Amino acid sequence: MPSHNDGVMIVLSSPSGAGKTTLVKKLSSLDNFEISISHTTRQPRPNELSNKDYFFVNEDEFRRLIKNEEFLEYAKVFNNFYGTTRTPVIDKLDKGKNILFDIDWQGADQIKNKRLDYKLITFFILPPSKEELFERLSNRDMKDKLIVEERMKQFERDVLHWINYDYVVINDNLEKCFSKIKNLIEAEINNGSKDYDLEYIRSHVSKLTY
Repeated sequence: MPSHNDGVMIVLSSPSGAGKTTLVKKLSSLDNFEISISHTTRQPRPNELSNKDYFFVNEDEFRRLIKNEEFLEYAKVFNNFYGTTRTPVIDKLDKGKNILFDIDWQGADQIKNKRLDYKLITFFILPPSKEELFERLSNRDMKDKLIVEERMKQFERDVLHWINYDYVVINDNLEKCFSKIKNLIEAEINNGSKDYDLEYIRSHVSKLTY
């Protein structure tokens, strides 16, 4: 039975290119925070390590895990599957570890709907502007214009899910964004006061979707 000593689940989602993976890595350097490693059917990027960044598996293996109901959440994104297996997450939460999830809105919805007996805090990360996002995607390992365009179209759809998150944070400056998330997590865990301006976020979203 979960107790006060249990860890907390922290979800970070964002449209592709808004910086959630970098933020999750920074948060994992905090004491007692660990990243949940997802399974994926996509190919590793040049700098990624198997069993550290992802568990890279083929589609048959992924479907076997789905069939055995081993996933806490899974989703198909850009023709590849991504998913989080339940057992390692629960084990770590029971040991008092705070678990970070780098997942999209579909995965976040599934975790929420599981209604596990652990505290869950969800963050949606947004870019400062569409121009900045386009720049980031173009400079990433995506020299292919078609991929960048597909990601920008997906952004239009993904951004609409901001409303389902506890907090939305704008990644204009990495250090400031990291610090904001860290403070909100601490306030949530310790029932402290939260520095959060929903109206400002609402107006930023309307600029992004204009």
